[in-house]
Amino acid sequence: MSAPDVRPHQRRNRSTVSETRPDELRGDCANCFGLCCVALPFAKSNDFAVTKSPGDPCRNLQDDFRCGIHTRLRDSGMRGCTVYDCFGAGQKVSQVTFGGISWREAPDSARQMYEVFPVMRQLHELLRYLAEARALAATRSLHRDLDRALARVTELTDGPAAALEKLDVGPVRAEINPLLLKGSALVRAAAGGKPKNKRGADLMGARLRGAKLRGADLRGALLIAADLTGADLSLADLIGADLRDADLSGADLTGALFLTQPQLNSARGDAATRLPEGLERPAHWTS
Repeated sequence: MSAPDVRPHQRRNRSTVSETRPDELRGDCANCFGLCCVALPFAKSNDFAVTKSPGDPCRNLQDDFRCGIHTRLRDSGMRGCTVYDCFGAGQKVSQVTFGGISWREAPDSARQMYEVFPVMRQLHELLRYLAEARALAATRSLHRDLDRALARVTELTDGPAAALEKLDVGPVRAEINPLLLKGSALVRAAAGGKPKNKRGADLMGARLRGAKLRGADLRGALLIAADLTGADLSLADLIGADLRDADLSGADLTGALFLTQPQLNSARGDAATRLPEGLERPAHWTS
């Protein structure tokens, strides 16, 4: 079943996401139909207490699409839920793509909604990176190109469900990545010296206490359980870096590029950890 027409008040016509409110690129569970709790699968592990198949509602999902154990997810063995963010894709799919009509109200639309959601999530993640790059003074020479990229991806997110369902985000990501790399280089140049290149490096469990990684390229680096206590990660590019259980206590992440809330939520830290503007200190971090 195709998605219903978007209601008039939900139609948008803007050229860039530089005009978008920051909360539009963050998950808003109050305006979502619990899509991450239904569409996505998970397996019993250290992150999830049970196994769930795609399309099956989580047993903790309530009738109002809220999580019944939201305040005690970690204590209930559902740590994986606390490190996930749809970057606003959930409310976009729920309220715009499908016009505010849930999979419970229109069961025939459920399969398509579940297919569209992960595609939209990838697009919104790209928008989040592009919007961050566009907001930086150091990328001024790229602002026109960034505006074009923002407009292109925004147009894709505003497309009908049938188009989104079939969209391959890979080529879109490949098209945008060089632009993000250029932006990263411009910002990291301010670090001075020759920044360390640790792109894609296997640093699992590495002892990096007090490491000087200012302006480093840590894209896609595996930093699982790494000791980054007191490390200088200011202006470092952390896009796609795996920070699960990494110790960021006392680390300086000021101005770190493309760092997301889910990455922080998956790590450990304390009150002395310095964060980039716009990111919140996770509740489970030590005081």
